[in-house]
Amino acid sequence: MTAATIALPRRRARRRLSIGRAVAWAYVIGFLAVTIFPFLWILRTSLSNNYALDTNPSSVMPVGFTWGPFERALGIGSAELSHAQGGSDASLDVLLFLRNSVIYAGLMTLCVVSFSSIAAYAFARLQWRGRNLVFSIFFCALLVPGILTLLPNFVLVRNLHLTNSFAGLILPGALFSAFSIFFLRQFMLGLSSEIEDAALIDGAGQLRVLFWITVPMSRGPMTTLAILTFINTWNDYFWPLLIANDPSVRPLTLALGVFQQSSPQAMPDWAGLMAATLVAALPMLVLFAVFGRRIVNSLGITGLR
Repeated sequence: MTAATIALPRRRARRRLSIGRAVAWAYVIGFLAVTIFPFLWILRTSLSNNYALDTNPSSVMPVGFTWGPFERALGIGSAELSHAQGGSDASLDVLLFLRNSVIYAGLMTLCVVSFSSIAAYAFARLQWRGRNLVFSIFFCALLVPGILTLLPNFVLVRNLHLTNSFAGLILPGALFSAFSIFFLRQFMLGLSSEIEDAALIDGAGQLRVLFWITVPMSRGPMTTLAILTFINTWNDYFWPLLIANDPSVRPLTLALGVFQQSSPQAMPDWAGLMAATLVAALPMLVLFAVFGRRIVNSLGITGLR
């Protein structure tokens, strides 16, 4: 067998590998293009003039470039300039609604992570009669769509006279989260129990073992859970729509819908709405860009356990 005959299969293998790698890169580039295009379209619309958009709606670049939509979204633009650009008299108090979203998402995240870590520790470490049965019942809650619980929760909050308050927004989802309990329980089951057993032998109680040993060892999954909960709460719309009619507790996502409906014209202020949407989405984009790798890694490790 000659050297040329041996080199031929190697060349074919390299050629096949190159084709596969090219297909993989083409798929990744296509997926990124489909994912990024909506954000680019939002940016393009938010920097355009509403009247100019009607003349060239298919343009990829901003049409009639202007900062007016962001001025209307931030409430610093004049009414005359807004009308000249096809906008409306509606404005958005971004700082107020941003504060409401931070309070709503922050308190919800704190409650969910705290209560879920305690429940997950009870299911993963404590031995008590009926533990697996109770966890199975909790696990069944994952099969129930969240929209089915909106009406019962609304009736409960209304009867407690907690509408238009942060307590009414937070309480129904703060005390119990089936996914959060399952997520942390799966990780705690994989932790070594030797350190905890040693602490119990030395006289430490279960609460001290939880907060001084188990929680520090679970910082990664708890951080991931906190980020996911914060993002989901920040983007929540239907529940605040039922509870938060008062602007003093209205989150930013709900305020965007009110801003869209406040236009006295026949057509909504699309440029202003896209500018306000970009302002609302920017904190979440930054948060996910900073902690995205941690989320993916922690989800993979917890799933393997």
